[in-house]
Amino acid sequence: MFEKLAEQSLGLIGWKIDNHWDLNIDQCVMIAAPHTSNWDALYARLALKALGVNVRITIKDSYMKLPLGPFVRAMGGIGINRRPKKEGEARPSMVELMSDLFKTHEKLVMLVTPEGTRAKQEKWKTGFYHVAINAGVPIALAYMDYDKKTTGVGKIIYPTGDYEKDMAEIMAFYAQINPKFPELFSVDIRYHSSQE
Repeated sequence: MFEKLAEQSLGLIGWKIDNHWDLNIDQCVMIAAPHTSNWDALYARLALKALGVNVRITIKDSYMKLPLGPFVRAMGGIGINRRPKKEGEARPSMVELMSDLFKTHEKLVMLVTPEGTRAKQEKWKTGFYHVAINAGVPIALAYMDYDKKTTGVGKIIYPTGDYEKDMAEIMAFYAQINPKFPELFSVDIRYHSSQE
């Protein structure tokens, strides 16, 4: 019911859904880009709901407590605690903690925004790739194309371990996407030589 309502809502505002989602995928890291407007989150959420994809986001564990906790959980939040388990131990990395979540969640679509901000970023945060490699899961490429008024999941990448090659494939995909504010978007120029 909610899936159909989300699809109809997008249709009413003139948006189409790109469905390259594989229903057999129980675990993956999902990139959402470009991120140049607050509207991006709305269109992406509606498209993913229409596709039946239940995305989760990692958040500092202190936000999981009252009064915000129930709301954050309802929005798909999973708490991350970076404190060392024992005194004197090093703080675990975000990549390590995020990778470990796949061991304890049989079904997990972890949503990440590698640009990290709506401001133009020519170097993306690439921890998502290392999480996917460590957890042995694919990377789904979600997007919002404002020129084509299309949103959804455009491609599934199965990382090979060849970092440069895989990142170049991801950047080639996003280089074709038209954000709401093009002046605020860049793919990671380290892995895309023909950046306009």
